Amino acid sequence: MKVSVLDIQGKDTGRKVELSDAVYGIEPNNHAVYLDVKQYLANKRQGTHKAKERAEISGSTRKIKKQKGTGTARAGSIKSPVFRGGGRIFGPRPKDYSFKLNKNLKRLARKSALSIQAKENNIIVVEDFNFDAPKTKNFTAVLKAFGLETKKSLFVLAEPNNNVYLSSRNLKSLKTVTNTGLSTYELLNANKVILSEGSLEGIESNLSK
Repeated sequence: MKVSVLDIQGKDTGRKVELSDAVYGIEPNNHAVYLDVKQYLANKRQGTHKAKERAEISGSTRKIKKQKGTGTARAGSIKSPVFRGGGRIFGPRPKDYSFKLNKNLKRLARKSALSIQAKENNIIVVEDFNFDAPKTKNFTAVLKAFGLETKKSLFVLAEPNNNVYLSSRNLKSLKTVTNTGLSTYELLNANKVILSEGSLEGIESNLSK
């Protein structure tokens, strides 16, 4: 699969790169994608929810009424869950929602996500570039050249670049990562995936193992 390489003005450089069919042209595995996205979202959950049970409620422990003769149910504590202000029965407790997936499945999920985006012509390859200083307007101009000002985009770098990263940080519709930080969720959540030319080798190397 050949894709044209564009410059940061959105113009064709006249060069083409070959995208490996083993990474960008496989039959997507929907179940692998589902599991990887599920893990990504589960790992982001804080799990700090907590409700007080009757042993944690502040209140008197005296018996609130006599055992018999009232015509109503017996009651021993104002902290009982049946009373307003009492403890909660089986309330939520702090919990770790994260779970593990094996590396081969996660690799298959990322290849499936890239193949889905490639099939829908949502992958753009741009030549490597740098900014002299971190300025948001520099990256805004790049997105405008590609017509992506209002669309969710994922920009993939070959290696960490402080000026490029800081220039993109304030743009809500854009996420910038390196080729080692790709996630299935972010790949599928983007309307367009912009790959720097230098990141292609790293992506194929990481996903072809």
